[in-house]
Amino acid sequence: MKFSPLARSIGLGTLAVALSIPMAAQAAFIEDSKAGLELRNFYMNRDFRHETATQSKAEEWAQGFLLRYESGFTEGTVGVGVDAYGFTGFKLDSGRGTSNTGLLPRDSDKRAPSSYGELGATFKARLSENTLKAGTLMPKLPTVSSGDSRLLPQTFTGVHVNSKEIENLSVDIGRLGRMNQRNSTDNAPILLNGFSGNQGKRNNQSTRTHQRETSKFDFAGVNYTWGDTGLSTGYNFANFDGAYKQHIVNGVYTLQLDNNQSLKTDLRYAKTSEDAKSGIDNKAISGMLTYKLGYNSFGLGYQKMSGDTGYAYIELVDPFLTNYIQIRDFAATDEKSWQARYDYNFAGLGMPGLSLMTRYVKGSDIYMGAGASRGNEWERDTDIAYIFQDGPMKNLGVKWRNATLRSDISGKIDENRLIVSYTIPLM
Repeated sequence: MKFSPLARSIGLGTLAVALSIPMAAQAAFIEDSKAGLELRNFYMNRDFRHETATQSKAEEWAQGFLLRYESGFTEGTVGVGVDAYGFTGFKLDSGRGTSNTGLLPRDSDKRAPSSYGELGATFKARLSENTLKAGTLMPKLPTVSSGDSRLLPQTFTGVHVNSKEIENLSVDIGRLGRMNQRNSTDNAPILLNGFSGNQGKRNNQSTRTHQRETSKFDFAGVNYTWGDTGLSTGYNFANFDGAYKQHIVNGVYTLQLDNNQSLKTDLRYAKTSEDAKSGIDNKAISGMLTYKLGYNSFGLGYQKMSGDTGYAYIELVDPFLTNYIQIRDFAATDEKSWQARYDYNFAGLGMPGLSLMTRYVKGSDIYMGAGASRGNEWERDTDIAYIFQDGPMKNLGVKWRNATLRSDISGKIDENRLIVSYTIPLM
Protein backbone atom coordinates (compact mmCIF):
# COMPACT_ATOMS: atom_id res chain seq x y z
CA MET A 1 0.00 0.00 0.00
CA LYS A 2 1.38 3.39 -0.98
CA PHE A 3 0.93 6.77 0.69
CA SER A 4 2.26 9.91 -0.96
CA PRO A 5 5.16 11.83 0.63
CA LEU A 6 2.98 14.93 0.75
CA ALA A 7 0.28 13.08 2.70
CA ARG A 8 2.84 11.76 5.19
CA SER A 9 4.33 15.24 5.67
CA ILE A 10 0.94 16.80 6.31
CA GLY A 11 0.01 14.02 8.74
CA LEU A 12 3.21 14.35 10.77
CA GLY A 13 2.96 18.13 10.79
CA THR A 14 -0.60 18.03 12.04
CA LEU A 15 0.31 15.57 14.79
CA ALA A 16 3.10 17.92 15.90
CA VAL A 17 0.62 20.81 16.12
CA ALA A 18 -1.77 18.72 18.20
CA LEU A 19 0.95 17.65 20.65
CA SER A 20 2.15 21.23 21.07
CA ILE A 21 -1.23 22.48 22.33
CA PRO A 22 -1.13 23.15 26.08
CA MET A 23 -3.17 20.64 28.10
CA ALA A 24 -5.30 23.42 29.64
CA ALA A 25 -6.52 24.44 26.20
CA GLN A 26 -7.22 20.90 25.01
CA ALA A 27 -10.53 20.39 26.85
CA ALA A 28 -12.85 21.48 24.03
CA PHE A 29 -10.36 20.14 21.49
CA ILE A 30 -10.88 16.63 22.88
CA GLU A 31 -14.47 16.84 24.14
CA ASP A 32 -15.82 17.98 20.77
CA SER A 33 -13.81 15.46 18.79
CA LYS A 34 -15.50 12.74 16.79
CA ALA A 35 -14.21 9.80 14.82
CA GLY A 36 -15.69 7.02 12.77
CA LEU A 37 -14.68 4.09 10.58
CA GLU A 38 -16.76 3.50 7.46
CA LEU A 39 -16.67 0.04 5.90
CA ARG A 40 -17.60 0.28 2.23
CA ASN A 41 -17.97 -2.84 0.08
CA PHE A 42 -18.40 -1.97 -3.61
CA TYR A 43 -19.16 -4.16 -6.63
CA MET A 44 -19.39 -2.58 -10.07
CA ASN A 45 -20.16 -4.07 -13.47
CA ARG A 46 -20.22 -2.00 -16.65
CA ASP A 47 -21.04 -3.73 -19.97
CA PHE A 48 -19.98 -1.93 -23.15
CA ARG A 49 -22.34 -2.94 -25.95
CA HIS A 50 -21.13 -0.71 -28.79
CA GLU A 51 -18.88 -2.07 -31.53
CA THR A 52 -16.14 0.54 -31.02
CA ALA A 53 -15.60 -0.32 -27.32
CA THR A 54 -11.98 -1.10 -26.42
CA GLN A 55 -13.16 -3.68 -23.86
CA SER A 56 -16.44 -5.56 -23.59
CA LYS A 57 -16.81 -5.33 -19.84
CA ALA A 58 -15.36 -3.58 -16.79
CA GLU A 59 -16.03 -5.49 -13.58
CA GLU A 60 -14.43 -5.11 -10.15
CA TRP A 61 -15.17 -5.79 -6.48
CA ALA A 62 -13.36 -4.06 -3.65
CA GLN A 63 -13.46 -3.36 0.09
CA GLY A 64 -12.78 0.09 1.46
CA PHE A 65 -11.97 1.34 4.96
CA LEU A 66 -12.48 5.07 5.54
CA LEU A 67 -11.22 6.41 8.87
CA ARG A 68 -12.18 10.01 9.70
CA TYR A 69 -11.22 12.05 12.74
CA GLU A 70 -12.39 15.60 13.44
CA SER A 71 -11.19 17.43 16.53
CA GLY A 72 -12.89 20.23 18.32
CA PHE A 73 -11.29 23.66 18.72
CA THR A 74 -9.07 24.77 21.55
CA GLU A 75 -10.39 27.39 23.93
CA GLY A 76 -9.53 31.05 23.50
CA THR A 77 -10.16 33.88 21.06
CA VAL A 78 -8.64 31.88 18.23
CA GLY A 79 -9.38 28.17 18.47
CA VAL A 80 -7.30 25.65 16.55
CA GLY A 81 -7.85 22.02 15.69
CA VAL A 82 -6.92 19.20 13.35
CA ASP A 83 -8.78 16.72 11.16
CA ALA A 84 -7.18 13.50 9.93
CA TYR A 85 -8.15 10.94 7.31
CA GLY A 86 -6.95 7.47 6.41
CA PHE A 87 -8.50 5.78 3.38
CA THR A 88 -7.54 2.37 2.04
CA GLY A 89 -8.98 -0.01 -0.53
CA PHE A 90 -8.41 -3.73 -1.09
CA LYS A 91 -9.00 -5.64 -4.30
CA LEU A 92 -11.40 -8.53 -3.94
CA ASP A 93 -11.84 -9.29 -7.63
CA SER A 94 -10.44 -7.70 -10.79
CA GLY A 95 -8.77 -8.84 -13.97
CA ARG A 96 -6.57 -7.42 -16.67
CA GLY A 97 -9.47 -7.46 -19.13
CA THR A 98 -12.11 -6.21 -16.69
CA SER A 99 -10.32 -3.41 -14.79
CA ASN A 100 -10.90 0.34 -15.16
CA THR A 101 -14.21 0.76 -13.31
CA GLY A 102 -12.75 3.58 -11.23
CA LEU A 103 -12.87 1.49 -8.04
CA LEU A 104 -9.17 0.60 -8.12
CA PRO A 105 -5.98 2.02 -9.65
CA ARG A 106 -4.70 0.40 -12.82
CA ASP A 107 -1.02 -0.23 -13.58
CA SER A 108 0.60 0.08 -16.99
CA ASP A 109 -0.21 -3.58 -17.69
CA LYS A 110 -3.92 -2.84 -17.00
CA ARG A 111 -3.91 -4.81 -13.75
CA ALA A 112 -5.23 -3.47 -10.44
CA PRO A 113 -2.90 -3.62 -7.39
CA SER A 114 -3.97 -5.66 -4.37
CA SER A 115 -4.38 -2.51 -2.25
CA TYR A 116 -3.96 1.24 -2.26
CA GLY A 117 -4.61 4.13 0.10
CA GLU A 118 -3.97 7.68 1.17
CA LEU A 119 -3.45 9.72 4.32
CA GLY A 120 -4.59 13.29 4.77
CA ALA A 121 -4.74 15.91 7.47
CA THR A 122 -6.19 19.38 7.86
CA PHE A 123 -5.18 22.20 10.17
CA LYS A 124 -8.10 24.43 11.12
CA ALA A 125 -8.55 27.68 13.03
CA ARG A 126 -11.70 29.49 14.16
CA LEU A 127 -12.20 33.14 15.05
CA SER A 128 -15.79 33.97 16.01
CA GLU A 129 -17.88 32.55 13.10
CA ASN A 130 -14.96 32.40 10.67
CA THR A 131 -13.15 29.13 9.98
CA LEU A 132 -9.93 28.52 8.06
CA LYS A 133 -8.92 25.05 6.87
CA ALA A 134 -5.59 24.18 5.26
CA GLY A 135 -4.44 20.78 4.05
CA THR A 136 -6.70 17.96 2.85
CA LEU A 137 -10.06 19.29 1.67
CA MET A 138 -13.27 17.77 0.30
CA PRO A 139 -15.25 20.88 -0.71
CA LYS A 140 -18.94 20.73 -1.59
CA LEU A 141 -19.52 23.92 -3.57
CA PRO A 142 -21.18 24.66 -6.93
CA THR A 143 -17.78 25.35 -8.52
CA VAL A 144 -16.00 22.32 -7.03
CA SER A 145 -17.78 19.40 -5.35
CA SER A 146 -15.54 16.50 -4.37
CA GLY A 147 -16.68 13.27 -6.03
CA ASP A 148 -17.56 10.29 -3.82
CA SER A 149 -19.22 7.83 -6.19
CA ARG A 150 -16.63 5.03 -5.98
CA LEU A 151 -14.73 3.20 -3.23
CA LEU A 152 -12.74 6.17 -1.87
CA PRO A 153 -13.55 9.89 -2.10
CA GLN A 154 -11.75 12.44 -4.24
CA THR A 155 -9.64 14.85 -2.17
CA PHE A 156 -7.80 18.13 -2.72
CA THR A 157 -5.07 20.03 -0.93
CA GLY A 158 -5.41 23.75 -0.45
CA VAL A 159 -6.86 26.50 1.75
CA HIS A 160 -10.55 27.20 2.37
CA VAL A 161 -12.02 30.02 4.47
CA ASN A 162 -15.72 30.02 5.42
CA SER A 163 -17.45 32.90 7.16
CA LYS A 164 -20.90 32.88 8.79
CA GLU A 165 -20.41 36.12 10.67
CA ILE A 166 -23.65 37.56 9.24
CA GLU A 167 -26.81 35.64 10.03
CA ASN A 168 -28.12 33.55 7.09
CA LEU A 169 -25.07 34.46 4.97
CA SER A 170 -22.29 32.00 4.16
CA VAL A 171 -19.14 33.23 2.41
CA ASP A 172 -16.45 30.94 0.96
CA ILE A 173 -13.08 31.74 -0.52
CA GLY A 174 -10.04 29.60 -1.18
CA ARG A 175 -7.45 28.05 -3.44
CA LEU A 176 -6.82 24.42 -4.38
CA GLY A 177 -3.42 23.29 -5.61
CA ARG A 178 -3.43 19.49 -5.93
CA MET A 179 -5.92 16.67 -6.29
CA ASN A 180 -5.99 12.99 -5.35
CA GLN A 181 -8.40 11.02 -7.53
CA ARG A 182 -10.76 8.43 -6.09
CA ASN A 183 -8.61 5.56 -7.45
CA SER A 184 -5.17 7.11 -6.99
CA THR A 185 -2.44 7.30 -4.37
CA ASP A 186 -0.77 10.46 -5.66
CA ASN A 187 -1.47 14.15 -5.22
CA ALA A 188 -1.24 15.45 -8.78
CA PRO A 189 -2.03 18.73 -10.55
CA ILE A 190 -5.73 19.52 -10.92
CA LEU A 191 -7.10 18.30 -14.25
CA LEU A 192 -9.80 19.62 -16.54
CA ASN A 193 -12.51 17.16 -17.55
CA GLY A 194 -12.47 15.79 -21.09
CA PHE A 195 -15.86 17.27 -22.07
CA SER A 196 -17.19 13.73 -22.64
CA GLY A 197 -15.62 13.61 -26.09
CA ASN A 198 -17.92 16.21 -27.69
CA GLN A 199 -16.78 18.61 -30.37
CA GLY A 200 -15.92 22.29 -29.99
CA LYS A 201 -17.43 24.50 -32.67
CA ARG A 202 -14.69 27.11 -32.64
CA ASN A 203 -12.04 24.97 -34.32
CA ASN A 204 -13.97 21.81 -35.23
CA GLN A 205 -11.65 19.75 -33.07
CA SER A 206 -12.44 17.65 -30.03
CA THR A 207 -12.26 19.76 -26.88
CA ARG A 208 -10.04 17.06 -25.42
CA THR A 209 -7.22 18.94 -27.15
CA HIS A 210 -7.97 21.84 -24.78
CA GLN A 211 -7.27 19.88 -21.61
CA ARG A 212 -5.27 21.79 -19.05
CA GLU A 213 -3.78 21.03 -15.68
CA THR A 214 -3.15 23.57 -12.98
CA SER A 215 -1.84 24.02 -9.47
CA LYS A 216 -3.96 27.13 -8.98
CA PHE A 217 -7.73 26.78 -8.78
CA ASP A 218 -9.32 29.78 -7.03
CA PHE A 219 -12.92 29.91 -5.84
CA ALA A 220 -15.23 32.29 -4.01
CA GLY A 221 -18.92 32.36 -3.27
CA VAL A 222 -21.76 33.88 -1.27
CA ASN A 223 -24.95 32.05 -0.36
CA TYR A 224 -27.89 33.60 1.48
CA THR A 225 -30.96 32.06 3.10
CA TRP A 226 -33.88 34.48 3.17
CA GLY A 227 -35.13 33.76 6.68
CA ASP A 228 -38.17 31.48 6.87
CA THR A 229 -39.36 32.27 3.35
CA GLY A 230 -38.11 28.96 1.91
CA LEU A 231 -35.81 30.85 -0.50
CA SER A 232 -32.03 30.58 -0.77
CA THR A 233 -29.82 32.18 -3.41
CA GLY A 234 -26.16 32.04 -4.28
CA TYR A 235 -23.37 33.35 -6.48
CA ASN A 236 -20.11 31.45 -6.96
CA PHE A 237 -16.98 32.17 -8.98
CA ALA A 238 -14.03 29.99 -9.97
CA ASN A 239 -10.84 30.47 -11.96
CA PHE A 240 -9.13 27.34 -13.30
CA ASP A 241 -5.81 28.92 -14.20
CA GLY A 242 -5.06 28.35 -17.86
CA ALA A 243 -8.46 26.90 -18.73
CA TYR A 244 -11.56 28.83 -17.68
CA LYS A 245 -13.35 31.41 -15.55
CA GLN A 246 -16.79 30.44 -14.30
CA HIS A 247 -19.73 32.36 -12.81
CA ILE A 248 -22.64 30.41 -11.27
CA VAL A 249 -25.93 31.88 -10.03
CA ASN A 250 -28.55 29.68 -8.40
CA GLY A 251 -31.74 29.85 -6.41
CA VAL A 252 -33.87 27.30 -4.54
CA TYR A 253 -37.42 28.00 -3.39
CA THR A 254 -39.63 25.58 -1.48
CA LEU A 255 -43.33 26.36 -1.23
CA GLN A 256 -45.00 24.43 1.58
CA LEU A 257 -48.55 23.83 0.36
CA ASP A 258 -49.65 22.01 3.53
CA ASN A 259 -48.22 19.50 5.99
CA ASN A 260 -48.27 16.81 3.33
CA GLN A 261 -47.39 18.70 0.13
CA SER A 262 -44.62 20.95 -1.12
CA LEU A 263 -43.32 22.35 -4.39
CA LYS A 264 -39.58 22.90 -4.81
CA THR A 265 -37.96 24.95 -7.58
CA ASP A 266 -34.20 24.64 -8.19
CA LEU A 267 -32.76 26.98 -10.87
CA ARG A 268 -29.11 27.20 -11.98
CA TYR A 269 -27.19 29.31 -14.50
CA ALA A 270 -23.48 29.11 -15.31
CA LYS A 271 -21.34 31.15 -17.68
CA THR A 272 -17.90 29.72 -18.44
CA SER A 273 -15.34 31.61 -20.53
CA GLU A 274 -11.81 30.85 -21.65
CA ASP A 275 -8.61 31.60 -19.80
CA ALA A 276 -5.25 31.65 -21.61
CA LYS A 277 -6.96 31.17 -24.99
CA SER A 278 -8.20 27.69 -24.12
CA GLY A 279 -11.22 28.09 -26.41
CA ILE A 280 -13.72 27.20 -23.67
CA ASP A 281 -17.04 29.00 -24.11
CA ASN A 282 -20.27 27.76 -22.54
CA LYS A 283 -23.55 28.93 -21.05
CA ALA A 284 -25.57 26.39 -19.10
CA ILE A 285 -29.08 26.74 -17.73
CA SER A 286 -30.75 23.98 -15.76
CA GLY A 287 -33.68 23.63 -13.45
CA MET A 288 -35.73 21.08 -11.54
CA LEU A 289 -39.33 21.31 -10.33
CA THR A 290 -40.21 18.74 -7.64
CA TYR A 291 -43.68 18.12 -6.23
CA LYS A 292 -43.75 16.17 -2.99
CA LEU A 293 -46.95 14.47 -1.88
CA GLY A 294 -46.66 12.42 1.27
CA TYR A 295 -44.07 9.74 0.64
CA ASN A 296 -43.97 10.41 -3.11
CA SER A 297 -41.87 12.91 -5.07
CA PHE A 298 -42.34 13.77 -8.75
CA GLY A 299 -39.70 15.80 -10.58
CA LEU A 300 -39.30 17.42 -14.00
CA GLY A 301 -35.97 18.89 -15.11
CA TYR A 302 -34.57 20.77 -18.09
CA GLN A 303 -30.99 21.59 -19.07
CA LYS A 304 -29.56 23.48 -22.05
CA MET A 305 -26.00 24.12 -23.24
CA SER A 306 -25.03 26.94 -25.60
CA GLY A 307 -21.73 28.39 -26.79
CA ASP A 308 -18.70 26.96 -28.60
CA THR A 309 -17.99 24.07 -26.18
CA GLY A 310 -19.58 21.88 -23.57
CA TYR A 311 -19.63 22.54 -19.83
CA ALA A 312 -16.19 22.74 -18.18
CA TYR A 313 -15.34 21.47 -14.71
CA ILE A 314 -12.61 19.69 -12.75
CA GLU A 315 -12.18 16.05 -13.71
CA LEU A 316 -14.40 13.63 -11.76
CA VAL A 317 -16.00 16.22 -9.47
CA ASP A 318 -19.81 16.42 -9.34
CA PRO A 319 -20.70 19.26 -11.73
CA PHE A 320 -23.45 21.65 -10.62
CA LEU A 321 -25.96 20.52 -13.24
CA THR A 322 -29.53 19.28 -12.83
CA ASN A 323 -29.04 16.49 -15.35
CA TYR A 324 -25.71 15.20 -14.10
CA ILE A 325 -26.68 11.64 -13.18
CA GLN A 326 -25.09 8.19 -12.78
CA ILE A 327 -23.12 7.93 -16.04
CA ARG A 328 -23.62 11.05 -18.18
CA ASP A 329 -23.66 14.79 -17.49
CA PHE A 330 -25.73 15.73 -20.61
CA ALA A 331 -23.47 18.76 -21.00
CA ALA A 332 -22.08 18.38 -24.53
CA THR A 333 -21.91 21.27 -27.00
CA ASP A 334 -25.43 22.61 -27.76
CA GLU A 335 -27.10 19.72 -25.92
CA LYS A 336 -30.66 20.06 -24.63
CA SER A 337 -32.03 17.50 -22.18
CA TRP A 338 -35.18 16.70 -20.22
CA GLN A 339 -35.51 14.68 -17.01
CA ALA A 340 -38.43 12.88 -15.44
CA ARG A 341 -37.87 11.55 -11.91
CA TYR A 342 -39.86 9.67 -9.28
CA ASP A 343 -38.92 8.94 -5.65
CA TYR A 344 -40.77 6.87 -3.06
CA ASN A 345 -40.16 6.36 0.67
CA PHE A 346 -41.53 2.97 1.68
CA ALA A 347 -42.13 4.20 5.21
CA GLY A 348 -45.55 5.00 3.72
CA LEU A 349 -46.14 1.24 3.45
CA GLY A 350 -44.74 0.49 6.89
CA MET A 351 -41.18 -0.28 5.70
CA PRO A 352 -38.99 2.56 7.04
CA GLY A 353 -35.46 2.59 5.68
CA LEU A 354 -36.43 1.37 2.20
CA SER A 355 -36.42 3.91 -0.66
CA LEU A 356 -36.71 3.94 -4.44
CA MET A 357 -35.52 6.45 -7.05
CA THR A 358 -36.01 6.14 -10.80
CA ARG A 359 -35.37 8.70 -13.54
CA TYR A 360 -35.07 9.09 -17.29
CA VAL A 361 -33.08 11.77 -19.12
CA LYS A 362 -33.26 12.40 -22.87
CA GLY A 363 -30.62 14.56 -24.58
CA SER A 364 -30.74 15.90 -28.14
CA ASP A 365 -29.23 18.36 -30.63
CA ILE A 366 -25.62 17.53 -29.68
CA TYR A 367 -23.01 19.18 -31.93
CA MET A 368 -20.94 16.30 -33.38
CA GLY A 369 -18.67 18.29 -35.70
CA ALA A 370 -18.90 20.37 -38.85
CA GLY A 371 -21.16 18.72 -41.41
CA ALA A 372 -22.14 15.86 -39.09
CA SER A 373 -25.68 15.07 -38.00
CA ARG A 374 -26.72 16.19 -34.55
CA GLY A 375 -26.38 13.57 -31.82
CA ASN A 376 -28.79 12.15 -29.26
CA GLU A 377 -28.59 10.14 -26.06
CA TRP A 378 -30.71 8.87 -23.19
CA GLU A 379 -30.09 7.36 -19.77
CA ARG A 380 -32.36 5.49 -17.39
CA ASP A 381 -31.37 5.05 -13.70
CA THR A 382 -32.90 3.13 -10.81
CA ASP A 383 -31.69 3.16 -7.19
CA ILE A 384 -33.06 0.91 -4.46
CA ALA A 385 -31.64 1.46 -0.98
CA TYR A 386 -32.29 0.04 2.47
CA ILE A 387 -30.89 1.07 5.85
CA PHE A 388 -31.50 -1.36 8.72
CA GLN A 389 -33.44 0.45 11.42
CA ASP A 390 -32.77 -1.80 14.44
CA GLY A 391 -31.22 -5.03 15.60
CA PRO A 392 -27.56 -6.08 15.35
CA MET A 393 -27.29 -4.65 11.81
CA LYS A 394 -28.76 -1.24 12.67
CA ASN A 395 -27.48 1.53 10.32
CA LEU A 396 -26.08 -0.99 7.83
CA GLY A 397 -26.88 0.38 4.37
CA VAL A 398 -27.38 -1.59 1.15
CA LYS A 399 -27.86 0.13 -2.22
CA TRP A 400 -28.30 -1.25 -5.72
CA ARG A 401 -27.79 1.20 -8.60
CA ASN A 402 -28.74 0.27 -12.16
CA ALA A 403 -28.23 2.39 -15.28
CA THR A 404 -28.77 2.00 -19.01
CA LEU A 405 -27.18 4.46 -21.43
CA ARG A 406 -27.57 4.78 -25.18
CA SER A 407 -25.46 7.65 -26.48
CA ASP A 408 -23.98 8.87 -29.75
CA ILE A 409 -21.04 10.12 -27.62
CA SER A 410 -20.42 7.42 -25.00
CA GLY A 411 -21.91 4.41 -26.78
CA LYS A 412 -24.15 1.72 -25.31
CA ILE A 413 -23.54 0.96 -21.63
CA ASP A 414 -25.41 -1.19 -19.10
CA GLU A 415 -24.24 -0.72 -15.52
CA ASN A 416 -24.87 -2.17 -12.06
CA ARG A 417 -23.40 -1.13 -8.73
CA LEU A 418 -23.96 -2.84 -5.39
CA ILE A 419 -22.78 -0.91 -2.34
CA VAL A 420 -22.85 -2.11 1.27
CA SER A 421 -21.74 0.42 3.87
CA TYR A 422 -21.55 0.58 7.65
CA THR A 423 -20.05 3.26 9.89
CA ILE A 424 -18.67 2.41 13.31
CA PRO A 425 -18.56 5.40 15.71
CA LEU A 426 -15.20 5.45 17.48
CA MET A 427 -15.66 8.50 19.70
